[in-house]
Amino acid sequence: MLKIGLLGCGRIGQVHARSVGQLDDVRITALSDANPEAAQALALKTGAEVRSSDAVIASEDVDAVVIGTPTDTHYDLIHKAAAAGKAIFCEKPVDMSADRIRDCQKAVAKAGVPFLTALNRRFDPSFSNLQKRLRAGEIGDVEIVSILSRDPAPPPISYIKTSGGLFRDMMIHDLDMARFLLDEEPVLVFAVGAALVDPAIGAAGDVDTAAVTLTTASGKICQISNSRRATYGYDQRIEVHGSKGMLRTANVLENTVESAGSSGFTTAPAQHFFLERYEAAYRIEMATFVQAVTSGTPLSPSIEDGLRAQVLADAAAKSLETGAPVRV
Repeated sequence: MLKIGLLGCGRIGQVHARSVGQLDDVRITALSDANPEAAQALALKTGAEVRSSDAVIASEDVDAVVIGTPTDTHYDLIHKAAAAGKAIFCEKPVDMSADRIRDCQKAVAKAGVPFLTALNRRFDPSFSNLQKRLRAGEIGDVEIVSILSRDPAPPPISYIKTSGGLFRDMMIHDLDMARFLLDEEPVLVFAVGAALVDPAIGAAGDVDTAAVTLTTASGKICQISNSRRATYGYDQRIEVHGSKGMLRTANVLENTVESAGSSGFTTAPAQHFFLERYEAAYRIEMATFVQAVTSGTPLSPSIEDGLRAQVLADAAAKSLETGAPVRV
């Protein structure tokens, strides 16, 4: 039985608690949150004990910690958990600073504890299937990867102001997916962006519409398109073109019913948001973490993957600011 300490009982903490609840041989024994009411509410659902974050990390009945707290708390929690010898599951981004992620990386390596950066889209059944078929050579050499990610609506401005910006908050998933599919590190990043959805986002110093082009040393290209608005639901699509053909994944719809009439064919909308769209990915992600920790097998995405995604996000932000490509 793997015993987990959950740090953070907000939206993502509740997602991870549900995932744990669907697995055998693992349970949440202790949890913590800055909001006592949120902690108590989740404790009632999970049967866990409410403790301070330091107490959770130090507890003998905790083998691993799941960090789902605000990003600016990750650094200290990772260092404390590593020093306590706990396996670590940490939400992205590991930190807003690549240098601070490198510090965390050193602490994790020194302690020799397992670490998973929770870039959950790698665990999506369709995306992982596509990646395996790429590696098997189904479409030959990869030439162009196209990733589209569009939210149904922007988050509150209060969130925008503390998020680190679209590239570090939203596109970081797509930047990691680019690495996952290209199987070669991007060396050049060029970004464009604008505030087209809500002028208040621009006033807060961010963009809500952006495109990034990544280029590898061998010339492979990845183009990423992000928007904070999609009137038709949560838009998540990937297309990979290769020397022998093409692989792509379509949106996951609310249902599979299709209607046909004189005006043509209609389908259901895309699923509303990431909680519904990536429910399976979150469950598989947690199952993978539990299995790896209990068996001693390596974890991926690692803290190195979290660092590399952050470096690409930083490069995209710098490219937007300067209007020039940035070499990584």
